Amino acid sequence: MSTQPRDHTTVRAFDSVSVGDVLPPQTVHVDRARLVQYAGASLDRNRIHWDEPFAKKVGLPDVIAHGMFTMGSAVTLVTDWVGDAGRVVEYGVRFTRPVVVPYDTGADIEVSGLVKSADPETKQVTVELTATAAGEKVLGRALAVARLD
Repeated sequence: MSTQPRDHTTVRAFDSVSVGDVLPPQTVHVDRARLVQYAGASLDRNRIHWDEPFAKKVGLPDVIAHGMFTMGSAVTLVTDWVGDAGRVVEYGVRFTRPVVVPYDTGADIEVSGLVKSADPETKQVTVELTATAAGEKVLGRALAVARLD
């Protein structure tokens, strides 16, 4: 039996990063099918994430994305940029608005990031994330700390 060599991901070098660096922005598309898949995987089957009449009955404009889905979509920008999801050692956000997911079009979560600090002693960088949907900021105080090589 032959084995293929594993493809090792290259982790971003600390020396290649400066405070003020802008991470390449990403757009994450979410539709109703993805919300149902996420509900199954996360075990968060709250009806506001898949049942439009129910969501409207409880005062929402439509079905909304799971908060953890939105949070996870945003940090993907950092994990892709760093090169290894395991390098994110701290992450926190404040939810400011829900991501409304219309049936016909779905929704786009647009994420950008900015390096706010870099500690040469620990080789850790702090990235401030901005996440918007339909032109509205959906996460506040979104900060991720990653350890680089």
